[in-house]
Amino acid sequence: MRRADRLLQIVQILRRAKYQPISAQKIAEELEVTPRTIYRDMASLESVGVPVRGEAGVGYVLEDGLDLPPLLFNSLELETLMLGARWVEAHGDADQQMAAKDIVAKIAAVLPDHLRDEFYDVSLYAPPGSTETYVGVVTSGQLRQALRSGQIIEIDYTNEAGAQSRRRVWPISLGYFNFKRLLLGWCELRQDFRAFRADRIQSIDVLDQKLPKSRAQLKKEWWAVESKRQPHLVRHTI
Repeated sequence: MRRADRLLQIVQILRRAKYQPISAQKIAEELEVTPRTIYRDMASLESVGVPVRGEAGVGYVLEDGLDLPPLLFNSLELETLMLGARWVEAHGDADQQMAAKDIVAKIAAVLPDHLRDEFYDVSLYAPPGSTETYVGVVTSGQLRQALRSGQIIEIDYTNEAGAQSRRRVWPISLGYFNFKRLLLGWCELRQDFRAFRADRIQSIDVLDQKLPKSRAQLKKEWWAVESKRQPHLVRHTI
């Protein structure tokens, strides 16, 4: 990796850390260089005005004030973006398919010519969609809107045995599988986290009640519980 590319990648690593200190050792491991190289690179970044703050025994933090173009992509990042957009185009609903196309167009519009050609020519593809797509009374769009609202919801739910119940749920996230959608939330009836199959939700009402906790906090609590139930799970970090 060229030194200029490495310096940009260091800035990206610090951005990704979101104000959490990150050690020179950890940065060095990701970039496959020595910590001494990272120390020199940090000094170079500081010398040109990049607001890097370092503290011995703690690590480095990127403070506010960095004036760099936000869209600086390398080849791997462009491949990842295109693969994600193609998966959504193949498996998302109509609104998401259009959003995926818009995202690709917006990214391509700000890329230099040589990278734009590379972006459109990415050779990674998601598996094609199927006629056996997700079908439910409640649409994925309704579930996404419920999540964005930050409100408690009530759903009429039919379980695997065919029993129906009315649930008050604190919605946390929506999981996408090939032919299924799973709504994760805190169920007031069960007093526990539950994953509801979206195709078994018969109706949904968004209540005029804010979630008692933020979705970020609920996700942390869910992970603390679920990681004990299923130690092999890999946590999402983005």
